Amino acid sequence: MIRFFRRIRQKLFTQNKFSKYLFYALGEIILVVIGILIALQINNWNEFNKDREQEKELLTQLQSEFESNLKQLDEKISMRNTMIRASFKILDIIDHPEKLKPDSLLLYISRNQTTPTFDPIRNDLSSSGRIQFLRNAELKRKLSLWTSEIVQVTEEEEVWVEVRSSGYSPYLVRRGLSRSVTDLFWKNNTLSSFQLDRESQYDFNLGSSKARIDFSAVLNDVEFEAYAAQCASLNELTNSQSISLRKRIVEILELIQKELNRL
Repeated sequence: MIRFFRRIRQKLFTQNKFSKYLFYALGEIILVVIGILIALQINNWNEFNKDREQEKELLTQLQSEFESNLKQLDEKISMRNTMIRASFKILDIIDHPEKLKPDSLLLYISRNQTTPTFDPIRNDLSSSGRIQFLRNAELKRKLSLWTSEIVQVTEEEEVWVEVRSSGYSPYLVRRGLSRSVTDLFWKNNTLSSFQLDRESQYDFNLGSSKARIDFSAVLNDVEFEAYAAQCASLNELTNSQSISLRKRIVEILELIQKELNRL
């Protein structure tokens, strides 16, 4: 093909048909430019398709991750609600000592000994550069804020973890309640909430303490009352932050689904 066009140019030039030669040369240049533009368009189209495949892969991954995050967050909210209800039961017994049933009180205390902590999948798309494959500006904005929004929940969780480990648990030891409370913790399979295999059952029996417990003194102790109140208050505060974070996860999942429907 190249030889064919070269022969035509040479023929026109030797025949001294310069104007036709220029016209022909201009046409040849235009054809070359059109060919280049077509090649660039094909290349751009291929790159676009590659980017859309990357986007689809990333959206599918994010969907799976945030569904997992939502499930975990709902479990933590439910666990805290159980702790809050138990705390109010304890406070009610403190306010109405005639309702005291030692076994029930120990059960409520055992439900206060958990430390639900949200540990989501963190995907720092900005630093990896993969966020460039996403076309939805609102989705990119919400994903860029994700890590900082998690902190609002985890910081509240850490406060309760510190109160429980440095205050509440040592108090139960001093009062002779620790063994009985921990035994109920195992008997009620509370630990299953933290296990990878949620169907696991534990036959682990610590038995009740043989020490005589002065429940009347416990109920009249302002320190015990304070721990019950702190458990309710701190976990309610954490749940309020968790509910806001849950809303954000749902919004992200809706945007992801919208983008997947477009592809």
